[in-house]
Amino acid sequence: MNSRVTLGLAGLLLLGAIIAGYWGLTLSRQPVVEPAAAPAAVAVVSPNAAPAIPVEDPTRQPVVVLLRDIAPFVKITAADVAVEKLRTAPAGSLGAVDQVIGRTPWRPLSAGSWLSEESFEAGSQLARMIRPGERALAVAVDEVINAGGQLAPGDYVDVLLFLRKDESNSQASAQLVVPAVRVLVVGSQMGLTNEGQPASPARTDEERLRQDQQRMAARSVVLAVPEPLLSRLMLASGAGVLRLAVRSADEQQLAKYWAGENDVATRLDTPRRDLLEFSQLSLTPPPRPVAVAGQPGARKPAVEVIRGAEAAQPTP
Repeated sequence: MNSRVTLGLAGLLLLGAIIAGYWGLTLSRQPVVEPAAAPAAVAVVSPNAAPAIPVEDPTRQPVVVLLRDIAPFVKITAADVAVEKLRTAPAGSLGAVDQVIGRTPWRPLSAGSWLSEESFEAGSQLARMIRPGERALAVAVDEVINAGGQLAPGDYVDVLLFLRKDESNSQASAQLVVPAVRVLVVGSQMGLTNEGQPASPARTDEERLRQDQQRMAARSVVLAVPEPLLSRLMLASGAGVLRLAVRSADEQQLAKYWAGENDVATRLDTPRRDLLEFSQLSLTPPPRPVAVAGQPGARKPAVEVIRGAEAAQPTP
């Protein structure tokens, strides 16, 4: 082959290689175009579509609750109450605002409390803590009588009486005056009403701490005394020194009371309750002396009549 032809072919191949290399370099420097992101799906809401209605829980029950404090003898308006859905409605609670609007409570009602028919009944908080046949009686106490300041509303106590020896009492005595009476109030701290609600609830930790301090420093307690034993306790409070003995919570006396049994004090009371009988408290006359056969009766004092120098005892 002619050398010139060979040189021409070599030149063409070299030129093609240069063109191919330049083309490859140019393609490698071009920016990579990323694919455009797909547009997000846009929910099309029809202007005539109705808003979604929340599904109510059928297990919740309506309860009328106060939105603000209500003073006594002030009518309740629609702005004072609201209906809340609770899983468990309190016993006796009202479920519609129509049942309370326009009604007048006889006592102050606090915001956040649920309303019932008892909310519109007359009577103080203390009067609503006892049942028919019971009386609320206050007794003065100190740290010793108050069981070291540990008494709390709802406890059951025995009322004891100590009589010192004096001119009217030949010997010291101690006895049980009234057994198993319920403590209603200690100082200013009150227990539960007959509706099962706290009469003076503590809303904050500070209020709870203040109530505990007042309870420990109480100077009086209020007891729920059965009516037949009321005069006996009143007489005992003026006859001597009282003591309050706390009964065990394992007796379940408070649970029995809420179950309807409120006669525990009269059932446990007996004519001869304890050590030495105090006739006025036991409501029985003192025993009369009984003459024993064979013993001479007591002689009546003789009257001596003196006439001058003569003395004589006239016969009856």
